Amino acid sequence: MARCNGKVLCICLLPCVMVGHLLVYILVSICITMSYSPATLPIRFIAPGVSSNSGALAAHPRNPFWNLRIQKGALWNQLQHRLDRQHNPILRGNRSQQASTEGVRPQEGGPQGVSPACSPDQSWAPLLKDFSTLPEQMRDFILSMHCAEYPIVTDQPGVCDGKLRPEEAPMLLLAIKSETGNFENRQAIRQTWGRNGWMQGEAGGRGGLVRTVFLLGKQDPSMGLYADLEKLLEIEKSQHRDILQWDFRDTFYNLTLKDVLFLRWFSQRCPHARFVFKGDDDVFVRTRALLHFLHQQEEETEDEGQNQKKPVRDFLMGEVIANAVPNRQSFTKYYIPESFYKGAYPPYAGGGGVVYTGALALRLGEVSNRVHLFPIDDVYLGMCLHRLGVSPTHHPGFLTFDLPGTDKESPCSYHNIILVHKRSPKEMLRLWSMLKTPPPAC
Repeated sequence: MARCNGKVLCICLLPCVMVGHLLVYILVSICITMSYSPATLPIRFIAPGVSSNSGALAAHPRNPFWNLRIQKGALWNQLQHRLDRQHNPILRGNRSQQASTEGVRPQEGGPQGVSPACSPDQSWAPLLKDFSTLPEQMRDFILSMHCAEYPIVTDQPGVCDGKLRPEEAPMLLLAIKSETGNFENRQAIRQTWGRNGWMQGEAGGRGGLVRTVFLLGKQDPSMGLYADLEKLLEIEKSQHRDILQWDFRDTFYNLTLKDVLFLRWFSQRCPHARFVFKGDDDVFVRTRALLHFLHQQEEETEDEGQNQKKPVRDFLMGEVIANAVPNRQSFTKYYIPESFYKGAYPPYAGGGGVVYTGALALRLGEVSNRVHLFPIDDVYLGMCLHRLGVSPTHHPGFLTFDLPGTDKESPCSYHNIILVHKRSPKEMLRLWSMLKTPPPAC
């Protein structure tokens, strides 16, 4: 009888014990979850120009950049989502999916085939609830962001000697973003680091053929500059033959358009240039040091006793900014409203100056057809790189945010860099002269 009662008692207590174990497990899980906080990466904003110089910082945004799910309420994300579906090889045959834009009307042409006479499209405005409150420059970009083709006003087909043979192509093509009124900047570059022709490498090392072009749009009438600037520009064009100009307004938000049009020009006029440097007209570049560095990047192998050059791997190098998020301060020129774009930025290199292979330039020109124009040019380039699966490479010699204040006047500081930003024409001439002689003991 006692044995029977013991069995009954065990059967009755077993569920209680199991429930007790379950409660303990749940309590332990809750405690672990509450005590665990994942490591957060630092947020890098674009406006202050903070760069990631430490290898300890992962070159990835806090959130996925190329999100497969559409970001509702952000115009650029919706447009890019539709473009991704159009170019998805699996979905390409499904017309119903191609037309699905989740509330955004189909683009008339898009980045692939807009008419040269592209005009502002007012139908974009109702898609942003805060359109009327946005800065004028942002509103102008939104109304014309479907336009990615403009006629070239001034071409320079002879920059690469009019020849497309790889053995006669430039070692380095310098593509400098400029504006109509920046005559002194362009002339200072021509006389210093942007000279056309053969340039010797650093310390008598290997040099190469250098070609320079300046990238211009049409002067923005709202700048209120003198009417005779275009006449002066025509004289400059005929004398130097190094200016590329397109028929679009030269504004900050159109720098992306300038990049895209240059890449398409490059594929037609200079496709075999081994490297491309793209930068602003207020940077100073130690071109000889850059040539020496680029020669180091070119791998050479011996094949059965014969020296053969291997193609250089695709790379883009500069001062890399990682973990960046859009600037939501409406008074800054980098302002991107949340109604236009949501999410983090991919890693990108500061737009003051970057260098990349000619082969990558061709690929960037192709992929730009599949990435919708974005108002900030260096971020847009990062988006295109992300699409190609190429990560920008950080180089400590690219100082797109200038030297520390105490080092600006030290000659030794400039002998260890490749690029420094924000230099006036007079400063360019002084630096060029100073760097001709070896530095004193540092």
